[in-house]
Amino acid sequence: MQHQTFPVFDLGRFENAGAEEKQALGAEVDRICRDTGFLAVTNHGIPQAVIDAAWLKARAFFDLAPEQKQRSKAPYKGYPYGYLGPELEALAKSRNVDTPPDLKESFNGGPLGVPQGMSDPEALAFCYAETIWPAEPEGFVAAWKAYYAALEDLALRIMRVFATALGLPENHFDSYLDAPISALRALNYPEQHVAPKPGQIRAGAHTDYGSLTILLPQAGSRGLQIITPDGEWTEVPPIPGAFVINIGDLMARWTNDRWVSTVHRVVNPPAQQGGKDRRQSMAFFHQPNWDAEINVLHACLADGEAPKYEPVRSGPYLMGKFKATTK
Repeated sequence: MQHQTFPVFDLGRFENAGAEEKQALGAEVDRICRDTGFLAVTNHGIPQAVIDAAWLKARAFFDLAPEQKQRSKAPYKGYPYGYLGPELEALAKSRNVDTPPDLKESFNGGPLGVPQGMSDPEALAFCYAETIWPAEPEGFVAAWKAYYAALEDLALRIMRVFATALGLPENHFDSYLDAPISALRALNYPEQHVAPKPGQIRAGAHTDYGSLTILLPQAGSRGLQIITPDGEWTEVPPIPGAFVINIGDLMARWTNDRWVSTVHRVVNPPAQQGGKDRRQSMAFFHQPNWDAEINVLHACLADGEAPKYEPVRSGPYLMGKFKATTK
C-alpha cells in the first residue's frame, strides 16, 4: 500500500476480497486515517474517458476569455455554484487566519438533482441552488455531469471502506448518503506573471469540511502539501491513475477525532520547479444528506468515554463553514 512514503490503496482489491482480507485492509486504512487522513486510491473503476472528458472541458473553460467566463459567475457573494474568478477566496480564513486571497479561479457545481420532498428553504437556497452553467465549451455540461455521477458513486464505495476500517458493517453509512449534498470544483491556478503578495499562495492552509474529498491533481504537478504528524509540511505526489483522498472535518467529528482532518495547502514551488506554471485540479467534496444527523460513532468511544462533539446536521454545518471563506 505504499508509493515511496505515500500510502496507496487498491480499491478493486478490497471490493473483491473476502471478509478476513477486507478487515486487514480496513485496519490499514484506519491507521492511515489516524495518522494523516491522506491516501491515494487506485483501481477505482472510473473509466479514463470519463475523467479525460471532464478534465479537458474544464481546461477549455478556463482557456476562455475572462468576459466569457464571467457569464457563468456566481450571482452574489456566498452563492456556492458557478464561476468564481481569481482572488475571490481565502481558504485560510476558515481557520481564522487572515491572508491575501488565493491565486486561483474555479468552476463549482452541486448535486445533479433535488430529492423528492425536499422543502427546507436553506437547503434549496444553498446546496440545491442552481449551477450557473457556461454556454461554452460545447459538451462541458454533459462531461461534468458524467464525472460528478462517477465520483458520487466512488465516494459511496470509499465510505464503505471507511465503515470497515472503523469496525462497522460495510453499509453503515449508506443511509446517510442516498441524497448527498456533494460539490465538484474545477480549479485553475493561472500561470504567474507577477510575483505573489507577501503571504499569498495558490490555496491557503485549510482543512476540508465534509466526510471526504476526492482530488484529481494534474499529472506531474507540485505544490500540494500536508502537515504530517511531526509538524512538517510534506508534499503529496500525484500518482498516475490514482485519486488523492482525504478526510474532512465532519469525518473527524464523526469519529471523535480518532481520524484526523489534516491541514493542507497549495504553495508556489520554486520557479525552476514549475512554481509559476499553470496548474489544474478537480476536487469532489463529499457531504452526507442535508438532514443527516452526525453523532459521534459509538465504535469510536472507549467504555465510559463521552463524545467531544454535540450532534450536527450535515447541511447547516457545511453552510456555516463555506460562508467563512468567501471574500
